[in-house]
Amino acid sequence: MKIYVPGDSAAISVGADEVACEIARLVPSAHIVRNGSRGALWLETLVEVDTPTGRIAYGPVTPEDVASLVETDFLNGGAHPLSLGKTDQIEWLASQDRVTFARVGVIDPISLDDYRAHGGLVGLTKALELSSDELIAEVTESGLRGRGGAGFPAGIKWRTVAQTPSAEKYICCNADEGDSGTFADRMLIEGDPFTLIEGMTIAGIAVGATKGIVYLRSEYPYAIATLQKAIDEARANNWLGTSILGSAHAFDIQIRVGAGSYVCGEETAMLESIEGKRGVVRAKPPLPAIEGLFGQPTVINNVLTLSTVPMILAQGAAAYKARGVGRSLGTQVFQLAGNIARGGIVETAFGIPLKELVNTYGGGTLTKRPLRAVQIGGPLGAYFSTEQFETSMDYESLIAAGGMLGHGGIVVFDDTVDLAVQAKFAMEFCGIESCGKCTPCRIGSTRGAETIDLIIQGVRVDENKRLLLDLCEVMTDGSLCAMGGLTPLPVKSAMINFPSDFNGERK
Repeated sequence: MKIYVPGDSAAISVGADEVACEIARLVPSAHIVRNGSRGALWLETLVEVDTPTGRIAYGPVTPEDVASLVETDFLNGGAHPLSLGKTDQIEWLASQDRVTFARVGVIDPISLDDYRAHGGLVGLTKALELSSDELIAEVTESGLRGRGGAGFPAGIKWRTVAQTPSAEKYICCNADEGDSGTFADRMLIEGDPFTLIEGMTIAGIAVGATKGIVYLRSEYPYAIATLQKAIDEARANNWLGTSILGSAHAFDIQIRVGAGSYVCGEETAMLESIEGKRGVVRAKPPLPAIEGLFGQPTVINNVLTLSTVPMILAQGAAAYKARGVGRSLGTQVFQLAGNIARGGIVETAFGIPLKELVNTYGGGTLTKRPLRAVQIGGPLGAYFSTEQFETSMDYESLIAAGGMLGHGGIVVFDDTVDLAVQAKFAMEFCGIESCGKCTPCRIGSTRGAETIDLIIQGVRVDENKRLLLDLCEVMTDGSLCAMGGLTPLPVKSAMINFPSDFNGERK
């Protein structure tokens, strides 16, 4: 009898460990699998039971609920007020198109047998049969773009590294997920770490790299532990090491833990940190694809990008590119957070309207107050008003609407939010997290926060708004990286879309 109780940090934070212990106490014969969260965070702790008719879900379960579940024979799918029916028929999950997250919540995260039973290693096996050119062509043809925020075509980056001669090359996975309202990288690593390992291995084969590094934030202790167990398991089964699955290819992975610097999510600052230096941004060129880690050609992709590669290889580029719109092909893992009734992971094809994500999947605000603003793309993303809710969620449409997709985070605010205060926070955040290397970012953010504070206080409002816009232009054009270059985006979008908050009159 298998009972699934999520063991990822989201579920643990609301009592999943205690639920698992109580089930083990009352049902000692049960085999409890600590799977990843399905991503329906408002239903955690979500308990699932294997029955002859499929997996039956119950949630949200607390330790106090376990006794009544046992009494109503939940082991055989018995009726209970917390019963949600068959897991794969829950509308919120069934209506999604899960590709990258296909196995998350379904499998035991550190069971290689379970991974294989659900389609794992099919992509890697196919990759071993292809030449470097054929493999890179498949990824390029799929239209896969970097899911870390830049949206750069993965295949082009891989081809650059493959064509750059060097005795040593690296695959670096940027798992320093620092954007507010984002958690997909963590949930995937905690729920299906072998997918990331497989994607990195395929990338290594494609470009001729033998070493992979996952730069993982220290704030994710469960992800670190889960990924390390999976790496050890892969090595023990000759998947990683000197002969990948018995082939002539060698590849291995190690974890490097970051120290909590937001700017180390920028690719060159990350490289500096991995090399043991202070995490500051490098000037470009040269590009990391040509001179990256320790001066060698380096593929830098984020968790979602690399974790999508195995499914592309397994199902074919055509199947992946059939999803999406325009140049935004495939699926995007959206993360719903903030003041939202149903927060969590929604994976669907590019092109879904913003209103469908927030209202249909998200269920509106948690407070039940009117929704006023949504920030898309992390703390450096733009603020959208409800008048912009028809916007298509894809790279090009969001740019045309004055925003950006970023890592796919969506943070919701009700009508009590003050966008001038939020704009000030953006500047303050930049000032705190700046690496300090360039003046527009280091000094501009401080002056920006001071200027917005004057506007809030009603001091020379029109003059200071003009000054603020001038400052934003300097930061955008003069900063070395996106830290300073994108900080003006939330500020200017707040000023444009919510002008009444910048008239110097407090509510």
